[in-house]
Amino acid sequence: MSADPVRGIFVTGTDTGVGKTVVATALIRTLARSGLRVAGMKPVASGAALTQDGLRNADALALMRASNVAAPYEVVNPYCFSAPIAPHIAAQEQRVVVDLALLRERYATLAAFADCVVVEGAGGWLSPVSITASMADVAAALALPVVLVVGLKLGCLNHAFLTARAIGAHAAGLAGWIGNRIDPEFERAAENIATLEGHLAPAAAIVPYAAASPDSVELPVRAARDLMGLAR
Repeated sequence: MSADPVRGIFVTGTDTGVGKTVVATALIRTLARSGLRVAGMKPVASGAALTQDGLRNADALALMRASNVAAPYEVVNPYCFSAPIAPHIAAQEQRVVVDLALLRERYATLAAFADCVVVEGAGGWLSPVSITASMADVAAALALPVVLVVGLKLGCLNHAFLTARAIGAHAAGLAGWIGNRIDPEFERAAENIATLEGHLAPAAAIVPYAAASPDSVELPVRAARDLMGLAR
């Protein structure tokens, strides 16, 4: 293993269902294709199926499929709740308190065997994970810069600008943003992307609508490395 520090990034979104998993798995595959050891992590997930191995969340499993660093499920997804509801409500119903220190430990376990770790949040940037903590606090606890996934649809401008402002006011910094075409009938998409770029920064990538499966998207290697803060 090299002496270089492990690089990590936190993937958040303008809302739930905007394609965080699509982008997170694409980042993992792209970085792995460039010769790096890459692990994925889903600190908190709600909405899981009961299998013979226990509760399993589809997003966490997608991250594991994309990764080329093997790790136990409990390390990749420390908090997994069965009900597909807000994580803090699911945790309260199961009388579980999300422990940020535990998340740091599990992240460190992954980082010990990887060059890069891609961490995917749940819901949006300020989605609660407990009474006192949000996804923003998870990113801060892991000391990771943030990639914002913007679901390209009507209303995305307000959602993106509010989220970017909240990220800017937090300890975590915004590494960049990726647009995901979740609405094939989104009118004036090019104009909206131009507006986003004018207020934020040039998009690292725009994911086409046709690439709907989390296992099918790849990103430009340069974009992935830039987001991760790696030399080209």
